[in-house]
Amino acid sequence: MSSVGSGSGARVTGQVVWPVPTHASMLARSYVCPVLTVTGSLISSSDIGHRKCHGTCTPTSTDTSKKSDNQNDAEPKEETHYKYQRLFLLRLFPPLPPSSASPPLLAIVTLTKRRDRVGGGEEEEEERRSSAMAAAAAKATENGSAAAEIGRPTNPMVTPMLTDLYQFTMAYAYWKAGSTSIEPCSGNGLILLEGDIRLCLMGSVFGIPVISLKLFPFTLRFDLYFRKNPFGGEYTVFAGLEECIHFIANFKLKDEDITFLKSVMPTIHEEGFFDYLKEIDCSDVEVYAIPEGSVVFPKVPLMRVEGPVAVVQLLETPFINLVNYASLVTTNAARHRFVAGKSKILLEFGLRRAQGPDGGISASKYTYIGGFDATSNVAAGKLFGIPLRGTHSHAFVSSYMSIDEILDKALKSHDGSRVCEDFVSLVQTWLSRIQLAGSLHGVFGETNQSELAAFTSYALAFPHNFLALVDTYDFIILISSALRGLPNFCAVALALNSLGYKPSGIRLDSGDLAYQSNEARKFFRAIEKEFGIAGFGEMAITASNDLNEETIDALNKQGHEVDAYGIGTYLVTCYAQAALGCVFKLVEINNQPRIKLSEDIAKVSIPCKKRCFRLYGKEGYPLVDIISGESEPPPKAGERILCRHPFNESKRAYVVPQRVEELLKCYWPGNSCKPREELPSIKKIRTRCMQQLEQMRPDHMRRLNPTPYKVSVSGKLYNFIHFLWLNEAPVGELQ
Repeated sequence: MSSVGSGSGARVTGQVVWPVPTHASMLARSYVCPVLTVTGSLISSSDIGHRKCHGTCTPTSTDTSKKSDNQNDAEPKEETHYKYQRLFLLRLFPPLPPSSASPPLLAIVTLTKRRDRVGGGEEEEEERRSSAMAAAAAKATENGSAAAEIGRPTNPMVTPMLTDLYQFTMAYAYWKAGSTSIEPCSGNGLILLEGDIRLCLMGSVFGIPVISLKLFPFTLRFDLYFRKNPFGGEYTVFAGLEECIHFIANFKLKDEDITFLKSVMPTIHEEGFFDYLKEIDCSDVEVYAIPEGSVVFPKVPLMRVEGPVAVVQLLETPFINLVNYASLVTTNAARHRFVAGKSKILLEFGLRRAQGPDGGISASKYTYIGGFDATSNVAAGKLFGIPLRGTHSHAFVSSYMSIDEILDKALKSHDGSRVCEDFVSLVQTWLSRIQLAGSLHGVFGETNQSELAAFTSYALAFPHNFLALVDTYDFIILISSALRGLPNFCAVALALNSLGYKPSGIRLDSGDLAYQSNEARKFFRAIEKEFGIAGFGEMAITASNDLNEETIDALNKQGHEVDAYGIGTYLVTCYAQAALGCVFKLVEINNQPRIKLSEDIAKVSIPCKKRCFRLYGKEGYPLVDIISGESEPPPKAGERILCRHPFNESKRAYVVPQRVEELLKCYWPGNSCKPREELPSIKKIRTRCMQQLEQMRPDHMRRLNPTPYKVSVSGKLYNFIHFLWLNEAPVGELQ
């Protein structure tokens, strides 16, 4: 037993417990430790004054500062001031050990310390300032090294200021309520008891063993997830994680940011709040996430973010912004890949139609992850190493008036062994042969000479990769404009072939793409047969012209000969659905679970800290995702597991998985010393995406009436959700 004196003269006693409690129930005031179970209630609190000692105070072994015998007696004497801020009395109720008094009082004291040197004055203050500056510099260096290792956000506008104003107003309210304050608690045995209360065994203060209570900042846990799959489908591809980690690694408000915030929040006069904003970073934040490029489903947390209340609150808007569009456009790309098939080449041509520069850059990056092969966006190619593709426009074709405009007509052969001095004449020779070929039945007569000049000029510039847009001119005859350009293209292609080059193909940008591609293929094969050019009949045919899922699906049903698709507007703008609808919901505060209730079941959140697993069946397909409480044992392969719908009691099933995959991994450990998952390269993310899509059962992937994928919770979590629901929901009264 021990006793502690209060400033008011009261004297209380209590049991000093060691080891201190190591677990707290989320709902009850029941604290469990290896020795005993204690149930308590806070019955009073009072302010306590100041006390001072000289050298004999020993609050902890680390706090005791002793002078060595050979120190100069003239050196200023060390003096330690302790300010007892508040005394809390916690009444303990049975069950207790049989030998203990019933019911005792446990005295819990909060203290802060300031160490002075008598007569030291200015030197001590200067030393204190220097130490503070050194500590700040060390922290800045640590944060800077983390940022340098991880990198910065792609878009320099992604800063802490990229948020909604109400995030800062909430941060101020938290700060004003004291939810963000941190005071150091020395000693060992730090544990979280209830809410924001922490205990640590302080040792002896004035010869009295004391357990010290400290008020720590609220720690929040948020889940970032979505409620419904986009585009009428039953799957989503998660993307944007890398940019989120880049953001928090560089999270720091600048002086000019603070100045602006003061101007837009003029009613806040406490400088302490803005000093607090200036100091915060994400060193105390932890982020757990599903690997980027994974196939994900509604209600399953894509990310779990935990940390100090105000800091985590400031992450909400940027995280949603960085994940929402990224996941949406990646999913859109994956859907286009699925309908086009594995053998087709998909080209992203959406920069000019994207919503601004950031929309264009993001679209190029995430459509590549979602399965596209290349982009026309040069900046994206530079930033991310995405393959680039591009040919020429209609304007290039129409800019030529005559074949005589071509001045430099020489072209070296592919192997460099000879030079064709007049490539233009070689092209014209091949055009005459095509027009006179008997097997082509004289279908083509005179062609547009300006188009021929444009094709010839482009071939002279790019003989290794000659791909021409063949539908610039329409002569209003019984054959489409695209097919009218075929003889000119073939003449140039045959001329290149005679010099050892292999032309790439054509692009169709208007009209009936199914019909035109079929006719173009027939013509190429006729040329191959007529002139004995091996492989000419299989030259690539690329189609563009406002393509989307529906038009590609329609082309598949009609039958076509398109090898590659250039897709822009409908892809990058996600025309079929404007947003994914990600949300960032509080699920726990200081280990106390929170739930959001709604008349709309889809908007009811799943509370508390959770683990997420994917269960695979015998055929290798995922069967179900299951969410369980953090403390529950994980599911194991070969063991029977009850999977329940989170809110519908009649929907439940037993599953015996052949393989179990845990989904959430630590990508930002903060100060927790947990190992951090490395951020993979964009190519590895793309590979993961393709592998994940291939693992899915075909009926989950189909465009029309796909089978819903099941997301479940464990039996224990189901019971807890509904217990908390009943506790939080008000009981109505009828009169």
